[in-house]
This record gives sequence, C-alpha cells and structure tokens, in this order.
Amino acid sequence: MNTTATDQLPVVVIGAGPTGLAAAAHLVERGLEPLVLEAGPAAGAAVREWAHVRLFSTWGEVTDLAAEKLLAPTGWVKPDVKTYPSGGDWAERYLQPLADILGDKVHFGATVTGVSRSGRDRIVDADREAQPFVVHVAYADGREGRLFARAVIDASGTWSTPSPAGASGLTALGEKAAADRVTYRVPDLRDPAVRARYAGRRTAVIGSGASAFTALAALADLATSEDGAGTKAVWILRRGISGSTFGGGSADQLPARGALGLAAKAAVDEGHADAVTGFRTEAIERDGDRLVLVAEDGRRLDPVDEVIVLTGFRPDLSFLSELRLGLDERLQAPVELAPLIDPNQHSCGTVYPHGVNELSHPEQGVYLVGMKSYGRAPTFLALTGYEQVRSVVAAIAGDRESAERVELVLPETGVCGGAGLFDQPDTEQSADGGGCCAPTPALIQLGTTTSAPSCGS
Repeated sequence: MNTTATDQLPVVVIGAGPTGLAAAAHLVERGLEPLVLEAGPAAGAAVREWAHVRLFSTWGEVTDLAAEKLLAPTGWVKPDVKTYPSGGDWAERYLQPLADILGDKVHFGATVTGVSRSGRDRIVDADREAQPFVVHVAYADGREGRLFARAVIDASGTWSTPSPAGASGLTALGEKAAADRVTYRVPDLRDPAVRARYAGRRTAVIGSGASAFTALAALADLATSEDGAGTKAVWILRRGISGSTFGGGSADQLPARGALGLAAKAAVDEGHADAVTGFRTEAIERDGDRLVLVAEDGRRLDPVDEVIVLTGFRPDLSFLSELRLGLDERLQAPVELAPLIDPNQHSCGTVYPHGVNELSHPEQGVYLVGMKSYGRAPTFLALTGYEQVRSVVAAIAGDRESAERVELVLPETGVCGGAGLFDQPDTEQSADGGGCCAPTPALIQLGTTTSAPSCGS
C-alpha cells in the first residue's frame, strides 16, 4: 500500500473513554476519519465501573472543547460548570451523547488484541514507515477482524490492570487464593449487597492515594450509620505519616481533592480507621474465615474480614508488543514524558506542558494518550488528556505548528489525585488542613484563548 493510500485510512482510537472520545472529536474537527474501538458495551465503560464515585473536578473541567462543538447541534446542554459530577453522571450526560453523535465511528464490544505494521513485525526495518498499521480485533460475538489505519491513538487507560497488594510490585503470597475477600476498587456502599459485605466488619485498605482516601471516608461514614455499627478500617501505608500524607488540604487548587484528604484524616482522628505505617505487604494468609496480612519484616496484623487494594494501576502493553515503543524503564511512560511526571521527583508540584513531542515513539504514528501515557505514575487529570489529543491530532493532520503550541499549567499538587467524595457534591472549599505546596486557588491557561480552573478525574 503506498503512502497516499495509507493517508486515506482512518485513525484507529483504542478506547471510548473521555480521552479517546475527545481524540475522535478532534479528528472529526480536522476532517480526518476516526474509528474508535471500545472493548466494553457502552461509552465510558471503565468510568461506569466507578459510577458511584464523585470526581474532584467540576463539570467545567471535564469536557473537551472540540467535543462540545460536536455536541452543540444536537441540543446538548453542558451541565452546571460549578457542580461535581459522579462517574455515572460523566458517562451518561457527556460520554454517551458524544459517542452517539459519532455514530458508526465507534464500535463497542471490540477488544484490540494486537497492533503492528502491515507485513512487518518489530524486527523488520525495510520500508517499515510506508506500511499502514494493522489492528487485530476480537469482537464480543466471537468474531475476529483485521483493520488498517494511518495512525493509532491508544487511549485504553489502565483501569483493567490494577496493581497488586504486594509491596514488591508482585502479587502477595496468597493474594490470588484470597480473591473472594480482596477487591481492587472503591466499593459502592449504596449497593445493599456490597454494604452488607463491609458493615460491621474489619477491612484493610492498602494504598495512600485519593482512592484510598475515598474508601476510608466511605467506611467511616458506614461506621456512623445505623446499620454499620462495628465497622472498622485498618489503613496500610508502606511509608510513615507526614505532613503531605493527606494531600494539600485547603491549599490544594482542586478543593474537592483537598477535602477528600481531610476526610481520610478525620476517619483516622475519629477512630474509624487505624493507620499502620511502614507495612510492606508480603503475604495474605487465611485464618479460618478471616485474613491475616504479613509484612516483609515479619509483622502480622490482627485478622481482617476484607481487603481493599488501592495501590494504583499499570498499563497493559501486551497488544502493542510488535510496535517499537520508547518507554521509560521505571514508569512505562514515553521516555520524554516520564521525567515530567516521575513521582520520585514530583510528589508535589506542577507538570510541565507536554504534547506530541513528549508522546512520540520510535514507531512514528502511534501515540499512548490519557492515563495510559502516564504508565505507572499515580494520577492523571482530564484536561491533560484533552490537550494531549489536541496536539497529537494536529500532528497527524500535518499541522506541526499547532501540535507544538502546547500551553497547559496544572495545579500545584497536580501529580496526585484520584476521585472525590461521592456523597458531598458541593465540597466545602474552606476546609482547614495542612498543605505541601499550593497557594490560593488560581485560574489556569489552556492554549491561547481558554481560561478555566484546573480539573481532575
């Protein structure tokens, strides 16, 4: 296939989540043909799995401008920009309408199983860049298919590959055997069956990010309810507690995120959760109907009934194995992006503006965007993904000047985050608490014309 013919092929976008659908909207705006492949049955399939969790960003911060333009002729009305959506709200009121307007450009029940260059495995150099991408797809009805693309934008995220409980990055001994008592998601305590699983029980929460904060706050709320007497959390931290353990507090430029950390602190202060520090999990052992966590140093905790593992996520790179990706050996993020988001260096601070230059690989025409672009870095903000795909799509369209004109300033404490309180949509912005970096909330500049508060998801 010659270069001209390749340019007539669609751009395959993997994933119909917020970043993937934004990529499709930008492609349409540029007159390019997107083909979105989504493994789930609906738009935002991963988001729907945490439908009960409220974002710590407002509606004004989680929609993309190109997507809004695409939606406008349908009569779509943007929700109140000052309110906080839940994951379910985000999926139903924005992502699904966007997928609907894209129509047959979005294919559901389509799992990408492999991406390569047509007729070229990763070893072959000859005439490589002239070949289109070939994408293998497994469909929900059992069919298999092969598609060709001029470029591939992987916005599949990391939701399907949560990190394990083991502190070494490996599954703890006995973790798989205890699967019936271990979950890797923030539980939806509105569901009667889920609520009964944790009510009156002792639950270990492993993790130190916003998802762990959310779980701790939810269990504390359950403990104070009529049906939750005896509910207790044991918070497992690999490090000690310091001034930054609970996030930025009132200094966080995302107020709902700061309030979330304060809610977790209150859970500990009020006795609903006991913090165990310096505990690096090595094994999960059975003790009758209960579980015992064992640390690398031999410490054994009192038995618990349930374990919630919220230690982050990691990218699934298996279906990209025939492509020549340039990934950082630690974060599994693009090598040019990794130093900007490395949690070893940026536990508190802003992320330097980035776009196509930081997202490119030795294999030209393939881009990892959205949460997947961050590899194992802990948190990703929605506006970051929208700016990424704006830049990447401009590059695919041949508009290098626009692609390289990246101006995105994220809030202080921006390399941290997760999801906010799901029962307090109007999070108080004046909560007291310690912070590590940020001054009073300020506006950010996105591009050259748009001004808005920073966002997160």
